[in-house]
Order: sequence, then structure tokens, then C-alpha cells
Amino acid sequence: MSQEPVGIRSLALSFPSIIRTNDYYRENYPELIAKVEQKSLSKVFSLTESTPSNEFDQEMLPYLSDPFRGSVERRVLGPGETSLTLSYRAAIDALEAAKLSADEIDLMLVATIHPEQIVPGNAAALAGQLGLHGAAWNLDSTCSNATVALQTACALIRAGEYHNVLVVICTNYSPFTDENDTLSFLSGDGAGAFVIGSLKPKQGVLGTKIINTASTCSTFFNELTTDAQGNPRMFIRSGKGAAQMLSETAVQFVRECSEGALAAAGVTKEQIDFFAFNTPTAWYAKVCTRALDIDSERTIDLHQRYANIGPMLPLVNLYHGAEVGRLRENDLVLVYTIGSVSNAGASVMRWGDVALGPAPAPPVSLNLQEDKVLTLH
Repeated sequence: MSQEPVGIRSLALSFPSIIRTNDYYRENYPELIAKVEQKSLSKVFSLTESTPSNEFDQEMLPYLSDPFRGSVERRVLGPGETSLTLSYRAAIDALEAAKLSADEIDLMLVATIHPEQIVPGNAAALAGQLGLHGAAWNLDSTCSNATVALQTACALIRAGEYHNVLVVICTNYSPFTDENDTLSFLSGDGAGAFVIGSLKPKQGVLGTKIINTASTCSTFFNELTTDAQGNPRMFIRSGKGAAQMLSETAVQFVRECSEGALAAAGVTKEQIDFFAFNTPTAWYAKVCTRALDIDSERTIDLHQRYANIGPMLPLVNLYHGAEVGRLRENDLVLVYTIGSVSNAGASVMRWGDVALGPAPAPPVSLNLQEDKVLTLH
């Protein structure tokens, strides 16, 4: 039975003002750099055996001599910037691109890692800022937030419960990452928003496969502590055995989810025009292309520009893929996300006439190895 054509109508990105390069850490944290191999990032991303034992280890190996493990730039919050300010800007741009007002949105799904107040999420506050009168829900599936929200929104629209759904995804890592912990080398901030609604016949989401990641639940955790003023602070920490768990499950997760989504959509991987993987490490896209046995030219990897921005990664890759013409109307696209403490998921969709919000500065380059490294400003 054919499904109602429902999918992404518009897509917008929003990033903070500060671009932090590796020189920032070299200049401000020389002692941390000197001891980098004893710190979290090196422990999480290291060989669990003396030689690479799988595709993940093999692709990671060239980056082990780099204290930053391949990360080059990260966008981080500056003065006056919060998860709400980023989310608001992305939401406004997505609405304007879709040529919709807040009154025409009858549901907003909001996923924030992490809101400044820790709990609850930003949905109600953001709805107030936007002047939204419909429902506003918080949603949480960590780095698979975008995939889970997309499936949820499409299902609710097809069921006739709602007509236009605004999804707002925000990654707010920098305030929750200890700068004295090398996990900060990997972590960036950003927000994205997309409007889900009816599309032309045969367009939109065709099939989705989501599985839980209980087997990697202990890779990362949040530690509640206090700052010098006695205010609560939440820091992201790595768990014991994280390296082995991530290494052993990466290929399994991308294959199971991608193959399931392809089967649900009734298409083959050979028919997919563009793959949008989440790229939390400099080598993760390579792991995914090897696992699925596809050419790297069929995807895009922007880790050097954004580092790990969690659930924002698939939105960034979709946006820039469309921006540079690698993704066009009626192309088939497969999106894959992995949340190590929630779900892994893949979705196959036929791309519509998606309206893009304003392009983030500076312009994107597909050859990031040759990009000039930007200075902190």
C-alpha cells in the first residue's frame, strides 16, 4: 500500500559565533596537550588490541598520532548565546524558507542536548518565543534525535493528527564539556530545524529502521557537579570500556539499520543517490562507506569543519549536500544516525523541493583537507 507523500519541506542551520581551532587548545591548555594520551579522548579512541581488528579500528588508525583525533574546528557558544538562541534562529529560518507562519504549525518537536536548565527541555520556552499556539513536545534519543523526530512527525501527519510539524534539533555540548577533559577537542555546538509536511507524489520518507543501542549504553554518561559559585553543572564523561564497545558495534549498527530502511522503502543501496551519515569522528563516514560497500563520492564528510555536533550531524550533511548540488529534487537519500546511549536509525526518503535557510558562513568546501584553518574570533 502506498504511503501519503510526507517529508522535509524546508531545512535551516544555525551556529554560534565562535570558531575554535586546535591552536586554541595548544595556546591555552599546553599541559593538557602534553598529557593527551592519558586523557579521555585518547582512551575512547584507541586500539583495543595491538593491531586493528575491524573496519572501525582500521579507519581510526591513521588518526591515532593526532592528539585531536582528526578534529580541526568546532563551533562553540559565545557570550549571550544559548541553546535557545540557536534554536530560535534555526526555527525562524526554517519557517521562512517554508513560507509558513507560526500559526500554521500545529506541532513542534524539540530535542536539545543539553538545555541550560538541564530539565525540562526547551519546547515550551521556544514555543513562547516563536508565538506558537499548537503543541510543543520535548523528545530525546540523543544523537538519533533527528531520525526519531522525522519518523514521529511523518507518522503523526499520515495518521491525520497534525498537518505541519516543525522539528528543532540543538546540540549544546560546549557548556557541558570540561575544557580540562580532552573530550572537548571533539565537541561543538549548533542547531537545525526542518518543517515536515505533505510533498509531491512519491516524495518524502519511504522507509525507516530504528533499533536500540542498549549494548553501548555505558560508553558515555553525564556527571552532575557544581561550579565555583555552587551552581549545578553537568559534564559529559566517557565510560569504562567505551573504546571496545564503539569499535565492535559500529559496523553492525549501520548495516542493520541501513538494510532495514532500504527493505522498508523497497529500494536497493545501488539506487541511493546520496548518503548522509552522522560523522562524530573524522573516520566515521569511512567506516560507514566500507560497511555498506559504497563509493565515498556518494556521501559528504564535514567533521573537520564542525567536529562532533551530535544529532545535528545528519542535518548538516543534508543541508550542505543540497547546497553544493550533491542532493537534488527526487534523488533517493539514506540518512543514518547513531546514538550510543539511545538508538541507531536509518531513513530512506525521496528528496523533495526542499527550501534551504541562509547558508552558514564561511562557505562550505568539499575538500576540507586543503581549507585554510580559521582563527578564533
